[in-house]
Amino acid sequence: MEEIMSSQNQLDYEINKELGECYLFMGDFDKAEDYYKKANTSMETQPEPYMGLATIAIQRGDFDTAMDFYNKAFDFGLQDKALAGMGLIKMELGEDEEAFSYFEKAAHANPANAVALNCLVREGYKLNRLESVVSVLEECVNIFPDREELRISLAGCLISLGRNKEAIKQIETVLEYNPSSIVAREFFNHIMLAA
Repeated sequence: MEEIMSSQNQLDYEINKELGECYLFMGDFDKAEDYYKKANTSMETQPEPYMGLATIAIQRGDFDTAMDFYNKAFDFGLQDKALAGMGLIKMELGEDEEAFSYFEKAAHANPANAVALNCLVREGYKLNRLESVVSVLEECVNIFPDREELRISLAGCLISLGRNKEAIKQIETVLEYNPSSIVAREFFNHIMLAA
């Protein structure tokens, strides 16, 4: 009997979560909120509905509630996405140091989190903290050596720090993996002209 209830709860959860996502996508925040809350009632330790509820709160301008939902999503397992969401809120509020910290933690939790990495680079430039960004991007490149966008971002940061030789090595590596990369080729030519 307990197994049947568990299966029913799982099914209810999946249906309500999917409906919440659909209504969120369509911009019907009230219905999306209702379905996410129903999903939470079925299985309250799943993080996805909390992420949806956080998105709704942001759309309504309620950043405190959004932070609460992101914290719940973090507690239930979506660490990198929740941290990136918290960083986006802090960035929206102009709290750049806190935003940077959240994005850095998100990137460490999941080096493939593109939102966290892009925002980390953006905040790094804004706060003049490119050395810290370079450190994170170097870790990511070690994990994903063939990720072109990581190496190009790293090269851009290195150039801004006056470390052109290291930047050239990153671009050369991109061109080894992908000789037809237009972005890498243009970047390489730009570096060589500036040298």
